[in-house]
Amino acid sequence: MILVTGGAGFIGSHMAKLLRLRGLEHVV
Repeated sequence: MILVTGGAGFIGSHMAKLLRLRGLEHVV
């Protein structure tokens, strides 16, 4: 599981999208 901090920001939201597309489990 990957924790993405700052998910509301530009970089955080794009990282969350990338992780979701790769099928990885993550928490924002």
